[in-house]
Amino acid sequence: MGNVKILNASIDNLSMMELLENLKQGVVYTPNVDHLVKLQADREFFKAYNMADFKVCDSKVLFYVSKLLGCPIKEKISGSDLFPAFYCYHKNNEAIKIFLLGAREGVAAEAQKRINAQMGRQMIVGAHSPSFGFEKNEAECQSLIEKVNASGATVLAVGVGAPKQEKFIHKYRDAFKHVDIFLAIGATIDFEAGNVARAPKWISELGLEWLYRLISEPRRLWKRYLVEGPKFFWFVLMQALHLYTDPFASDDDEPGNGSYKSMAEIIDA
Repeated sequence: MGNVKILNASIDNLSMMELLENLKQGVVYTPNVDHLVKLQADREFFKAYNMADFKVCDSKVLFYVSKLLGCPIKEKISGSDLFPAFYCYHKNNEAIKIFLLGAREGVAAEAQKRINAQMGRQMIVGAHSPSFGFEKNEAECQSLIEKVNASGATVLAVGVGAPKQEKFIHKYRDAFKHVDIFLAIGATIDFEAGNVARAPKWISELGLEWLYRLISEPRRLWKRYLVEGPKFFWFVLMQALHLYTDPFASDDDEPGNGSYKSMAEIIDA
């Protein structure tokens, strides 16, 4: 299995089918532009990313950037595409029992009902919508771990947004007794519940799903796409010019003090 290095993330160069065939156990993250920017400043997020067993491209922008950098990624595999592909692939595999963790109250339960109806069996064995800030409440975290363990789930799909979901999986992975596969799937639970509409496929294929989501949820997403997004292209330019280095390459580095060069430093040089 090859991989593609974009900034300080190593992305597995797999097709959807290759991933499904190889995913017997482990942690799956789906890097996108937002993740790549966060990975330049958040050491805990970076450590969580490093422990993942599979990291697959969740962005048409990253897909195109990989081509520009001369190391093309085979296929965009977003969490919202991977999750339905995963449960359909395992439709008749009784060993796959999924627990949904995420979304607002009642949304995960609705997704559970819809998926089980589609699969014709109780594949989703549990669903829980945690409180806002649950990750800071150890008692709540332990309670939901017990809930997942009691369900007998072998797959935990966590959709509480990055970097929260990746940090949660990293911290508590070993506490889940029966779970073999962890999927960090972002807003996918909302999509599965019919609570949020996905961008039309042609928009996604053009790499404009970010614009569709920004227009749909401007108050929540404006900073991610209009402030954080442009930083990514600066970092990529630095990589293309061989001026980028991993801000966490040394344990002595401080978060946020990345060794990529600023525009002023380039001009002065």
